Amino acid sequence: MDYKLVLDLIIAVLLAATIAYAAVLNTKLNQLRRNRDDLAKLVAAFNDATARAEAGIPKLKRASEDASSTLIDRVEKAQSLRDDLAFMIERADTMANRLEGSVRTARSEGKPTPAPASAGPVRGPITRPSPSPAAPKMPPLTAERDDGFDDDRSEAERELLRALQAVR
Repeated sequence: MDYKLVLDLIIAVLLAATIAYAAVLNTKLNQLRRNRDDLAKLVAAFNDATARAEAGIPKLKRASEDASSTLIDRVEKAQSLRDDLAFMIERADTMANRLEGSVRTARSEGKPTPAPASAGPVRGPITRPSPSPAAPKMPPLTAERDDGFDDDRSEAERELLRALQAVR
């Protein structure tokens, strides 16, 4: 065989492969050209979204600063109210203790005989012995005895103590 013929055949095969590759490349380029408009639209939409996001950042900063200042004001007001409530609770506790002492003193001056102890909680209204002329007038007790508080306390005292315990 002649070397020229073999070389011509090799070149022909390589040319056929090149033509096939060029045809595939041509179809891919045509698809890219067709999709170039879609890609341009996608890039434009991305740019618009980026611009809107950048424009929204200052608004978001202002909103967060406003929320922060509002929150700081509310926290300061809450701390002030907490301090006021703590002071009021301390004062109420002191007054309740004084009132309890006064009631016990008044009762000890009234009747020296203690009430009989019961085996369990008593249902029904609590009656108070009649006060002596020197003791201050107290409203009658109508609360149940099973409320967990000392029997010598008035209803107002028990309500105050319940409120104080609820706060704690």
